[in-house]
Amino acid sequence: MADVAERAGVSRTLVSFILDGKPGASDETRQRVLAIADEIGYRPDAAARLLAQGRSRTLGVMLDVRQLFQAELVTHLYPAAEHLGYEVLLSANLPDRTEPTVVESLLSHRCGALVLLGPTSDAAYLRQLADRVPVVVAGRRLAGVNTECPLATVRTNDTKGIRQAIDYLVGLGHRRIHHVDGGTDPGSADRLRAYRSAMRAHGLGDEIVVIPGAHNEEAGAAAARTMLAESELPTAVLAGNDRCALGVLDVFTRAGVDVPGQVSLMGYDDSRLSENPRIDLTTIHQDAREIARHAVDLAVHMLVDGPSRAADVVLEPTLVVRGTTAPPRD
Repeated sequence: MADVAERAGVSRTLVSFILDGKPGASDETRQRVLAIADEIGYRPDAAARLLAQGRSRTLGVMLDVRQLFQAELVTHLYPAAEHLGYEVLLSANLPDRTEPTVVESLLSHRCGALVLLGPTSDAAYLRQLADRVPVVVAGRRLAGVNTECPLATVRTNDTKGIRQAIDYLVGLGHRRIHHVDGGTDPGSADRLRAYRSAMRAHGLGDEIVVIPGAHNEEAGAAAARTMLAESELPTAVLAGNDRCALGVLDVFTRAGVDVPGQVSLMGYDDSRLSENPRIDLTTIHQDAREIARHAVDLAVHMLVDGPSRAADVVLEPTLVVRGTTAPPRD
């Protein structure tokens, strides 16, 4: 840095400001300093810069411990962060522990960047948070992600995933396909829209039935009881996620409903429980390893290089066929 300052005829402090992207220099001076730094191959030490900013090589991660898929993401976040020389600090949001409380707890430990798994906070809050620290949102679509703000997203293409599910069920011969909605949980709105769109694309607009729910077993169980109270069961149910599907499966099984003989059932996520031989749930796979890797890469790149590395990374879903789906009897 001293060499850059000497050749540019400015102070080391001004060079530091320019390399950190802070205001305080004219455009002419900024361009001269950047050109000299590039010419001599100077790169500021990221760790030292973070230390000077009161930050650390620690990524703060917010998760909902009740969500199985988020727990899987965490198992992949650790090796991804360690590979780049970063540590992970976890903090959980609970019914009596709000997301802002979780965030402030992580920031109090001087985390360099935040990775938020499935946050439900509104977009305005997330953008304000990104003014304080680089933020990566995993598992949720945010409109207007750009390189002016260190706020990035990594997610699965839920529209495509739900379309794959409906295409598969219709291909088996199903028409009466009900959807248990995820309510306000992350990704639910996109999945609901995709369900409606896919049903209409198959000429099944009159068969659209949405049962209010959430991404948990209790909501799935309640939805199953609602369906059992109707005069006729659907031939297939697409749940908002795997946990919801497990609740549906439990109530149907206790009521003597044969899955998949009478009703086919699908989840979403491909969490580890769906692989259990006693559950064997047909579902849509989200690649937890790749989501975690991209989340860490985005966080570190924004931390080191600034908001120019912000991006919306969209990954491909995959249909996983197991034992809870079959052609309808009729």
